[in-house]
Amino acid sequence: MPSKRFKQLPKKTKDLTADLIEKLLQVIKKNCTTKFDESIDLSFQVNNKQKKGEVNIRTVVNLPGGTGKAVKVAVVCEDTKAQEAKDAGADIVGSDEFIEKIKAGELDFEKLICTPGMMVKLSKLGKVLGPKGLMPNPKLGSVSDDVKQAVTDAKSGQVEIRNDKDGNIGVSIGKKSFHDDQLLKNFHAILDTLEKEKGNLTLKGDLIKNTFVTSSMGVSYKVKLGKVI
Repeated sequence: MPSKRFKQLPKKTKDLTADLIEKLLQVIKKNCTTKFDESIDLSFQVNNKQKKGEVNIRTVVNLPGGTGKAVKVAVVCEDTKAQEAKDAGADIVGSDEFIEKIKAGELDFEKLICTPGMMVKLSKLGKVLGPKGLMPNPKLGSVSDDVKQAVTDAKSGQVEIRNDKDGNIGVSIGKKSFHDDQLLKNFHAILDTLEKEKGNLTLKGDLIKNTFVTSSMGVSYKVKLGKVI
């Protein structure tokens, strides 16, 4: 049976008028009446179905306002870089011995970073890391000699932007407790990243078809973008 709180929310999202993100954030927060700090999430529908094949987006963006989440980061690197990784805040640091643990299925981390030298060894664990989305990727900044920067980015608000086969992208811009300025900075950082990605794609028409914003336990609202991407 629907709760009293849920019954008070708008029933038909499709009937809600699209509006600018600045106004919608106030409405979304007002709907956040649960006892926990709800996540504020974006959903994009992108134009990935092209006549000459599918267009896929996979990149990362550093959210200036942070994510509000603690990310457990593991680093696979040479012994000479181990202290650098620890000083940057890595939760787990190791080399060959750690790779063996990963091979055995020990995946007690949410983000895996490695140096180019270690990537050769990790690449053999695609069946273990791939399905979990944990395989390091040079394009995403998780394969790097600069482990300090890679760990700092992962800890301070880096998120992945990736569409599914139907062209949907889901990404969080923060929490209800965030100031609107934080949420807006994160929102615009994501838009800027998508706009940059559009420039790298062979695309007919606009990249973004629709944009929606919602909270963990709320309804979604259509966002009116200030520019065409």
